Amino acid sequence: AALTVRFLTRRFIGEYGDMEFIYSHNLTVDGREILLHIWDVPNSQVRQAEDSSSEEKRIQWADSFVLVYSICDRASFNILPLKIQVIKAAKEGQSQEKVPIVIVGNKRDLHHQRVVSSEEGRLLALSLDCGFYEVSAAE
Repeated sequence: AALTVRFLTRRFIGEYGDMEFIYSHNLTVDGREILLHIWDVPNSQVRQAEDSSSEEKRIQWADSFVLVYSICDRASFNILPLKIQVIKAAKEGQSQEKVPIVIVGNKRDLHHQRVVSSEEGRLLALSLDCGFYEVSAAE
Protein backbone atom coordinates (compact mmCIF):
# COMPACT_ATOMS: atom_id res chain seq x y z
CA ALA A 1 0.00 0.00 0.00
CA ALA A 2 2.83 2.43 0.79
CA LEU A 3 4.25 2.02 -2.70
CA THR A 4 0.86 2.50 -4.36
CA VAL A 5 0.04 5.61 -2.34
CA ARG A 6 3.53 7.00 -3.00
CA PHE A 7 3.00 6.47 -6.74
CA LEU A 8 -0.43 8.09 -6.72
CA THR A 9 0.18 11.01 -4.32
CA ARG A 10 3.97 11.40 -4.15
CA ARG A 11 3.65 11.11 -0.34
CA PHE A 12 4.98 8.40 1.95
CA ILE A 13 2.81 7.01 4.69
CA GLY A 14 4.53 4.22 6.58
CA GLU A 15 1.68 2.37 8.27
CA TYR A 16 -1.41 0.87 6.66
CA GLY A 17 -4.15 -1.41 7.76
CA ASP A 18 -4.61 -4.84 6.28
CA MET A 19 -7.25 -3.97 3.68
CA GLU A 20 -7.36 -4.15 -0.07
CA PHE A 21 -8.33 -1.16 -2.17
CA ILE A 22 -8.98 -0.34 -5.80
CA TYR A 23 -7.55 3.02 -6.82
CA SER A 24 -8.22 4.92 -10.06
CA HIS A 25 -5.68 7.36 -11.46
CA ASN A 26 -5.27 9.32 -14.69
CA LEU A 27 -1.77 9.34 -16.12
CA THR A 28 -0.30 10.88 -19.25
CA VAL A 29 2.14 8.61 -21.09
CA ASP A 30 3.68 9.69 -24.40
CA GLY A 31 1.03 12.39 -24.73
CA ARG A 32 -1.85 9.95 -24.23
CA GLU A 33 -4.20 10.04 -21.26
CA ILE A 34 -4.44 6.65 -19.59
CA LEU A 35 -6.82 5.63 -16.82
CA LEU A 36 -5.22 3.18 -14.39
CA HIS A 37 -7.13 1.00 -12.00
CA ILE A 38 -4.89 -0.45 -9.30
CA TRP A 39 -6.12 -3.31 -7.14
CA ASP A 40 -3.82 -3.19 -4.13
CA VAL A 41 -3.86 -6.41 -2.11
CA PRO A 42 -1.84 -6.53 1.14
CA ASN A 43 0.79 -9.24 1.30
CA SER A 44 -0.75 -10.74 4.42
CA GLN A 45 -3.97 -11.39 2.48
CA VAL A 46 -2.03 -12.89 -0.43
CA ARG A 47 -0.29 -15.30 1.96
CA GLN A 48 -3.44 -16.40 3.75
CA ALA A 49 -5.21 -19.48 2.53
CA GLU A 50 -7.83 -17.61 0.56
CA ASP A 51 -10.39 -19.26 -1.58
CA SER A 52 -9.15 -19.65 -5.12
CA SER A 53 -12.11 -17.74 -6.55
CA SER A 54 -10.87 -14.48 -4.95
CA GLU A 55 -7.44 -14.90 -6.44
CA GLU A 56 -8.87 -15.96 -9.80
CA LYS A 57 -11.15 -12.90 -9.82
CA ARG A 58 -8.15 -10.59 -9.27
CA ILE A 59 -6.12 -12.31 -11.97
CA GLN A 60 -8.90 -12.13 -14.55
CA TRP A 61 -9.59 -8.48 -13.65
CA ALA A 62 -6.04 -7.30 -14.27
CA ASP A 63 -4.20 -6.63 -17.53
CA SER A 64 -0.77 -6.51 -15.89
CA PHE A 65 0.79 -7.25 -12.53
CA VAL A 66 3.27 -5.62 -10.17
CA LEU A 67 4.30 -8.03 -7.44
CA VAL A 68 6.04 -6.30 -4.55
CA TYR A 69 8.20 -7.98 -1.93
CA SER A 70 10.21 -6.55 0.94
CA ILE A 71 13.97 -6.94 0.64
CA CYS A 72 13.83 -7.41 4.44
CA ASP A 73 11.35 -10.32 4.31
CA ARG A 74 12.47 -13.58 2.71
CA ALA A 75 8.95 -15.10 2.88
CA SER A 76 7.50 -12.26 0.77
CA PHE A 77 10.14 -13.02 -1.87
CA ASN A 78 9.80 -16.81 -1.73
CA ILE A 79 6.08 -16.74 -2.55
CA LEU A 80 6.64 -14.94 -5.87
CA PRO A 81 7.45 -17.92 -8.15
CA LEU A 82 4.19 -19.66 -7.22
CA LYS A 83 2.14 -16.45 -7.63
CA ILE A 84 3.70 -15.80 -11.03
CA GLN A 85 3.09 -19.38 -12.13
CA VAL A 86 -0.59 -19.07 -11.17
CA ILE A 87 -0.93 -15.73 -12.99
CA LYS A 88 0.74 -17.02 -16.16
CA ALA A 89 -1.30 -20.21 -16.20
CA ALA A 90 -4.54 -18.25 -15.90
CA LYS A 91 -3.71 -15.39 -18.27
CA GLU A 92 -1.41 -16.88 -20.88
CA GLY A 93 -3.41 -20.07 -21.08
CA GLN A 94 -6.27 -18.02 -22.55
CA SER A 95 -4.23 -16.22 -25.19
CA GLN A 96 -0.88 -16.28 -26.90
CA GLU A 97 0.09 -12.88 -25.47
CA LYS A 98 2.66 -12.60 -22.72
CA VAL A 99 1.18 -11.13 -19.56
CA PRO A 100 3.18 -8.11 -18.31
CA ILE A 101 4.58 -8.86 -14.85
CA VAL A 102 7.05 -6.75 -12.91
CA ILE A 103 8.73 -7.83 -9.69
CA VAL A 104 9.54 -4.94 -7.33
CA GLY A 105 11.81 -5.21 -4.31
CA ASN A 106 10.73 -2.52 -1.85
CA LYS A 107 12.50 -0.97 1.17
CA ARG A 108 15.80 -0.39 -0.61
CA ASP A 109 16.46 2.30 2.01
CA LEU A 110 16.63 -0.41 4.70
CA HIS A 111 19.78 -1.98 3.23
CA HIS A 112 21.07 -2.76 6.75
CA GLN A 113 18.07 -5.12 7.22
CA ARG A 114 18.32 -6.69 3.76
CA VAL A 115 17.87 -10.47 3.54
CA VAL A 116 17.15 -10.71 -0.21
CA SER A 117 19.97 -9.50 -2.45
CA SER A 118 19.41 -7.42 -5.57
CA GLU A 119 21.03 -10.21 -7.55
CA GLU A 120 18.46 -12.73 -6.28
CA GLY A 121 15.65 -10.43 -7.38
CA ARG A 122 17.19 -9.88 -10.81
CA LEU A 123 17.81 -13.60 -11.32
CA LEU A 124 14.27 -14.51 -10.29
CA ALA A 125 12.81 -11.95 -12.68
CA LEU A 126 15.08 -13.14 -15.48
CA SER A 127 14.19 -16.80 -14.90
CA LEU A 128 10.45 -16.01 -14.91
CA ASP A 129 10.61 -13.56 -17.83
CA CYS A 130 9.49 -10.59 -15.72
CA GLY A 131 10.68 -7.04 -15.30
CA PHE A 132 12.57 -6.10 -12.14
CA TYR A 133 13.12 -2.98 -10.06
CA GLU A 134 14.26 -2.18 -6.55
CA VAL A 135 12.72 0.89 -4.96
CA SER A 136 12.08 2.64 -1.69
CA ALA A 137 8.55 3.88 -1.07
CA ALA A 138 9.99 5.98 1.78
CA GLU A 139 12.51 7.73 -0.45
